[in-house]
Amino acid sequence: MRTTPRPRRTRGIRRALTGALLAGLTLLTTASPAVADDPSASASPAGDEAGPTEAGTTFRTATALKQGQSGIAQASAGDYLYWVFPADAGQRPTVRATVKLPESAARRGTSAWQVDVYDGLRRRQACMYGHQTRKAAADAATVELSCVLRPVRSWSEPWANDPLPGSYYIRLTVVDLPAADLGLPVGVQVRTSIKEAGGSHDGDGTLSEPLVPGVSVASTNETGETGEADDGGASAAPRTVATGEPEDGWASGWWTDRWLWTVGGGVLAALAAVFGYSLTRGRGRPSHVPPGV
Repeated sequence: MRTTPRPRRTRGIRRALTGALLAGLTLLTTASPAVADDPSASASPAGDEAGPTEAGTTFRTATALKQGQSGIAQASAGDYLYWVFPADAGQRPTVRATVKLPESAARRGTSAWQVDVYDGLRRRQACMYGHQTRKAAADAATVELSCVLRPVRSWSEPWANDPLPGSYYIRLTVVDLPAADLGLPVGVQVRTSIKEAGGSHDGDGTLSEPLVPGVSVASTNETGETGEADDGGASAAPRTVATGEPEDGWASGWWTDRWLWTVGGGVLAALAAVFGYSLTRGRGRPSHVPPGV
């Protein structure tokens, strides 16, 4: 007598595993979208907060800007103007500057303006995109400058010049100008913006402190040599009063969206192993063959 084979669920298992694989791939592709390397891509925050109305003349007197903040200043052609803003790991800063030139009737010729960005160690950082240096014709009313920095890394080799978390200094000045035009009044506006670059640029380590001038001294003053608070219970001044810090504080360094890729990759590997086993294990003993044969 011929027996009817028992129903098998191999197809159902394969369909379930295939659906799980597709869901995992979708999760990975949407968890960390690729950052477009387009210099024209908008990196501005939701709102542009009004900032200070003056600029420093040295690194030590640089005017502090918050992330996404604008600053204006009135100066003379030939002055060195400085601002400073914070940038954290995984962020790609962009600096834009607009110089309003004097009336063309008062100028004697063309001029060339330049914006430079330095990190907390005062190392000049290269620009990925933008117009870092531009010439202004004798009849030009304004000149626009921009610099898109490389993504800030959480850690780097000591010999490397990679951007690291901390303060970033903006220096704006004229690099070519007729001698007769020195001292003419100019108006300047600088704008900073931050774009999240994601964990693809993270390193395998973190800095003990961000590259903010005086951060080590301020940390000591907060607790004292014995680790106790100052007399009177008054809290010490924040470490970064002069340079500011991101609104949500400096990144702790342990979290990155690379964890999502690691966990997602582990899940997909487990599902692939189960799927491969279901394909290679065979159909087992046919239902019409008695046990022990």
